[in-house]
Amino acid sequence: MSLSELRKELTNEKNPEQAKILQRFFKTGEGEYGEGDIFYGIKVPVTRTIAKRFVKLTFNELKILLASEVHEERLAAGLILVEKFNKANEKEREKIYRFYLTNRKGINNWDLVDLTAPKVIGTYLMNRDKKILFDLAQSKNLWDRRIAIISTLAFIRKNQFDETLNISRLLLKDKHDLIHKAVGWMLREIGKINGDVETEFLLKHYKEMPRTMLRYAIEKFPERKRKQFLEGTI
Repeated sequence: MSLSELRKELTNEKNPEQAKILQRFFKTGEGEYGEGDIFYGIKVPVTRTIAKRFVKLTFNELKILLASEVHEERLAAGLILVEKFNKANEKEREKIYRFYLTNRKGINNWDLVDLTAPKVIGTYLMNRDKKILFDLAQSKNLWDRRIAIISTLAFIRKNQFDETLNISRLLLKDKHDLIHKAVGWMLREIGKINGDVETEFLLKHYKEMPRTMLRYAIEKFPERKRKQFLEGTI
């Protein structure tokens, strides 16, 4: 199965009406975070099904896909990397991890980050030095910062919360709404496993948090507790 065949399969799934909706949803207008991104209008499960058939594409072919202006081609490349990673031994996983980091310029919208970063970056770093995440969290690049915090979902699922909390502290003053949402989401994920840890963090920091970050973090709280945080009366 070749790169040209994958591209042909994606092209055959084009949905112009859905593409228009997605281009608005993913903010592709001038000056927006997804400026210039081109959509075919393919639903993620369809792209994932296609990607699974092309897991043997080479790194050179995946590099070409990640440089594509078409969103679904970059998504397919990311999903193929996840599939490769899941089936790889430790030596191969390191190669995939390094390839991901080197070519992350193509992981440049929130769905691309969310569907790949925890499964490749987070999983690889589980029992390794995590300094790279703190470097990414301080990057000027929006998607680097989102990769940093979303990758920690892999740790959360293993009851490891320190990196999420420490990176969240770094991002408390971030200006971008997509980082506010990402941090709030990760804090909420901690709360699903250990509500005390999330609450302790929020009690220290909720007054300095962007409102969106706080709302995402407390979304699953009981109504009374949620109101107390929002009103600053807790």
